[in-house]
Amino acid sequence: MEIRVYYEDTDCGGVVYYANYLKYFERARTEFIRERGGSLTEYMSEGITFTVVRAEVDYKYPARHNDVLDIRTKVSETKGASFTMDYTVLRKEDGKLVASGITRMGCVNKEGRPIRIPQSMLRILRD
Repeated sequence: MEIRVYYEDTDCGGVVYYANYLKYFERARTEFIRERGGSLTEYMSEGITFTVVRAEVDYKYPARHNDVLDIRTKVSETKGASFTMDYTVLRKEDGKLVASGITRMGCVNKEGRPIRIPQSMLRILRD
């Protein structure tokens, strides 16, 4: 997935503000699921949500205003009630590694209690 860095994404030093990478990961994760036929809205209507229970970002090189970033997303692990996604952020212009990270997602019901990942979501994640 590609994201262009806008002025609003940067800090006073002119580089992408560190917390914005978590927003980029969220978008990439949502698109990953959507591209494989999944709909988080449908799961939500069934009382199932996927919440971040862990997040890590390793910053390697600064991204700046107007850079186009290529965010590559993959599932590295699935368990009964959670899954882990890995992200690699490259600057499209030269392929330079900008950042990498992970999020572990917990599957919960409307009361916020852990539940098993539905088979339909497992198919999407393992596709």
